[in-house]
Order: sequence, then structure tokens, then C-alpha cells
Amino acid sequence: MKEKIMEALEQVRPFLQRDGGDVQFVDYTDDKVVLVELQGHCAGCPYSQMTVKNGIENYLKENFGDEVAAVEATNKFEWQ
Repeated sequence: MKEKIMEALEQVRPFLQRDGGDVQFVDYTDDKVVLVELQGHCAGCPYSQMTVKNGIENYLKENFGDEVAAVEATNKFEWQ
């Protein structure tokens, strides 16, 4: 499953890269949570949580159904 998720993330990456960001696969947990790290501009963007949930998570759920329960960013965000 990890390989399939990494391949799917390759389809998402160009959209993030256009805005100076990127996404890196971190892990796929036993409870079907995909962990990613946002990089570049995405790492500090106040809309990054929306990108993770409305973009990446929705895309992976569409492609893998019940095999993906959620997507979470491992980055620690601190906006001011």
C-alpha cells in the first residue's frame, strides 16, 4: 500500500510545486492514516491544513477508498 500511496502523491506534487511547495510521504499507519510532510511554501502556509484535508486526503480517498482513513501532516505549524 505504501508504494501505491507514494505513486498517487506523485500526481499531487506538481500542483503544490507550482506554488513553491511540495509533499513528502512519511508513513502509512496500521490504522490507515497517511502521514505526509509539507515542504517549501506549503510548510508555512496558513492554508496548509486545508491543502492536506481538502486536497491530498480527498484525492487519496477517491483512489483508495477505505484503505485511507485520513491524511495528516507531520509538520508542526506555528502561525502568527
